[in-house]
Amino acid sequence: MKIRKANVKNGEEFITNVYIYENKKQEFSMVAIPEIEWSTTVSYEEGREELSLRLQSSLSKRVESDTAGELASKIGHWVGEM
Repeated sequence: MKIRKANVKNGEEFITNVYIYENKKQEFSMVAIPEIEWSTTVSYEEGREELSLRLQSSLSKRVESDTAGELASKIGHWVGEM
């Protein structure tokens, strides 16, 4: 499991830790942000553009839209590195 520092401002709070678990055998990553009670899985086959849109849509239900965009971008980059 990797812990990444997001350091993204959401209103008056900061979202700091993003947890990423990679399951190589089943070819997916699980991403979780406990501070906003949010998580998702990302298949290795999912395209970057599709992933970005899905993450923004899902995150915007929990945080402000600007914050969702910034988090989606960072998560997409981190998952792509793994």
